[in-house]
Amino acid sequence: MATRIEIYDTTLRDGAQGPGIKFSSDDQIQVVRALDDLGVLYIEGGQPGSNPKAVELFERTRDLDLKQAKMAAFGSTRNPKSAVEDDANLKALLSAKTEIVTIFAKSSPTHATEILRVSLEENLVLVEESVKYLRENGVRVFLDAEHFFDGYFEDNEYALAVIEKGFEAGAECLILCETNGGRLPHEIAEATRAAVARLPQAPIGIHTHNDSGCAVANTLAAIREGAMHVQGTINGYGERTGNVDLCSVIPNLQLKMGYDVVTPEQLGTLAHTAHFVAELANMTPRDHQPFVGRDAFTHKGGMHADAVRKQKASYEHINPELVGNRTHIAVSEVSGRSSLTQKAEEFGITLDRDTPETKQILQRVKELENDGYEFEGADASLELIMLQATGKHRSFFETVGFHVRVNNIGDKQPAISEATVKLRFPDGTESHTVAEGDGPVDALNVALRRALETPYPEIADVRLEDYKVRILDGNLATRAKTRVLIESSDDDASWYTVGVSENIITASYLALLDSIEYKLLQTRGC
Repeated sequence: MATRIEIYDTTLRDGAQGPGIKFSSDDQIQVVRALDDLGVLYIEGGQPGSNPKAVELFERTRDLDLKQAKMAAFGSTRNPKSAVEDDANLKALLSAKTEIVTIFAKSSPTHATEILRVSLEENLVLVEESVKYLRENGVRVFLDAEHFFDGYFEDNEYALAVIEKGFEAGAECLILCETNGGRLPHEIAEATRAAVARLPQAPIGIHTHNDSGCAVANTLAAIREGAMHVQGTINGYGERTGNVDLCSVIPNLQLKMGYDVVTPEQLGTLAHTAHFVAELANMTPRDHQPFVGRDAFTHKGGMHADAVRKQKASYEHINPELVGNRTHIAVSEVSGRSSLTQKAEEFGITLDRDTPETKQILQRVKELENDGYEFEGADASLELIMLQATGKHRSFFETVGFHVRVNNIGDKQPAISEATVKLRFPDGTESHTVAEGDGPVDALNVALRRALETPYPEIADVRLEDYKVRILDGNLATRAKTRVLIESSDDDASWYTVGVSENIITASYLALLDSIEYKLLQTRGC
C-alpha cells in the first residue's frame, strides 16, 4: 500500500490573512464542507483566543456531519507571564472543544530571545508545559515549530531540541514551519532529514510559505526526507506571497510521487474546489494556476494543438480530468486548422480541415485579432463566428441604432446615464426602449434587455458576472482601441464574449450583443 500523507488545511486561518480575502461566517461553513468533500483530514479554524469569528465557527462546526475532516483550533504556547493553568490563550483553545489543538512555539534562538524576550531554557519550558497542559485536558496536540528552518541554520541543536521537547511532552505531530518563506529546497531537505533522524518515531510535518517561489518544491523536498503531514491552503492563499498551494501539492504527491492522499474521486473535484473557494474568498481564479487553472491545459500554437489531438501526453503532463480540469484549445492568430477543428469539436460543430468554411473561419479570426479582438478568453464569440461561417447561425434581431447620454447635474449629485436602443425583429416589428443605469454600460444593458424581454423572456435569466476593459494601444491615448470582455451566466453555465472599438460604449455593446445572441442560440437553437 502507498504511504499516507496527511493534509492539514489552514485556508480559514493562514489563508484568510491574505490581502483582500475575507470569509463570512456562512462562507467558512461552506469552505469546511468543501474541504471535507475533498478529503482533507484536518481543518484549522482559527484562533479562538483572539478572533470571535473563530469561536463562532467552532460552535457551528460541532453540529456538522463531516465525513472525515477534524477541526483544529490554533494558538500559541502559554504567555511567559502566566502560569499554564491560568493562561487565557490555552483556556480559549480548550473552550473551542476541538479534538485537535495546534500550538506554535519559537524554535529560533533569535525569536525566543528577541521577539518573545525569554531565555532559551525558558522557551523550552513554555513548550513542555503548554503541550502537557493541553494533553492533560484531553485534546490531541500538534506543535508548529515556528521559524524552524531559520532556527536550524542559526543553531541546529536548539531547533531540534524544541521539537524534541514538544514530542516528549505529548505532541503527536511536529510541524517544521518555513515561516519566512525564503529557504530553498536543498535547505529544507537538510533540516527535515535531521529532524527525522533525531526523532524517527515522531510524525513530522511541513508548513511552507512562498516568498521565494519555492513553497511547493520545499514541501515536496520535505516529504522526500520523511515528512508525513502537509499544512497549506487552497489556491495558496496567505499573507505576503501566500502559503503553499494544496491544489499543486495534492496532485503532485498523489500522481507524481505515488503517495496516498485522497481518493481518485476526490482528486477529480480539485479544480471545482479551487474555484469554489476562490469565489467564496472573493478572489478571481488564477487562469495560469497549475493543475486547476483554466489555462493549465490550454494549447494555443497550431502544432501543439495538433500534437495533443494525436497524443495528449505530448504536451500535457497529466490527464486533466484526473483533477477535474479539461483540455482547452485556444484559437488565435497563431493557430492552425487543427486548433480550429478541435475547438469546433468542443462546441459540437463538425469542421473538416480542408473545407472553405474552415479557411474562412481561420481567416476571419486572424483579421479580427489584427483589429484587436482576442478569442482565447471569449469562447462564445468564437462559436458565433463558426456558426455564421457554417450556415448554422440564426438571427433573432438586428440593431437599428443605439444612443447613450450622461447628464452631470451637479458636483454633489451622481451623474445620470440613459441609453436608447432600437431593434428590428425577423417579423418586421421594431422595439424602441429607453433605460437608466449605474453608468452608460449598465444603462445600455438594461435598455437592450428591456427591448428583448417580451419576445425572448429567457433573457431575464442572464446575469452579467464580470466586465473587463483593456486599452490596446496606450500611445494613442483617448483614440486607442478598447477591448471589452464580458462574462455572463445563467443557472446552468457561464460564457465569455468580446467586443472591440475605438469607442468603449460600442465595444461594450458588441460584447453584450454576442452574450445575448449566444444565450438565445442555446435556448432556441440555430
